[in-house]
Amino acid sequence: MKEKRLANALVEIDEKSTKHWYNNAKEWDCDCLYCLNFLELAKKRQLPTLVLEVLDDLGISPEKATYVCQIYFDGKEHNYMFSYRIAGNILSSEETDGNFECYYETYPYGAPGFPEPHFYLGFSVSLPLVLENTKK
Repeated sequence: MKEKRLANALVEIDEKSTKHWYNNAKEWDCDCLYCLNFLELAKKRQLPTLVLEVLDDLGISPEKATYVCQIYFDGKEHNYMFSYRIAGNILSSEETDGNFECYYETYPYGAPGFPEPHFYLGFSVSLPLVLENTKK
């Protein structure tokens, strides 16, 4: 395990297990407009620089999020919450505004077979809608 400062926490990461799982993982598979929009932006690497830098450092493809949800529309952009599982532990953490944080979550959705122990790396960002709503 490798100790690292990540978001609001000091963590230890099992880099080998994390990379192995993501190398074999499929991209986020919800087909609603907002998730497809997220995937389009992720594939084109049009997510905020901080998100891309952190994921690149961990060897995680942005489109392989383990959770994605559009939370609200502010009249200009859509606020999304999305996260990635990381094999390892949180050693210590500080309060955060929730825009970029490490946390534990017991809900098992989105990452079958992910190694234990693990924690989540979560982001809350505003993104443009680049896809048209073609569903009738």
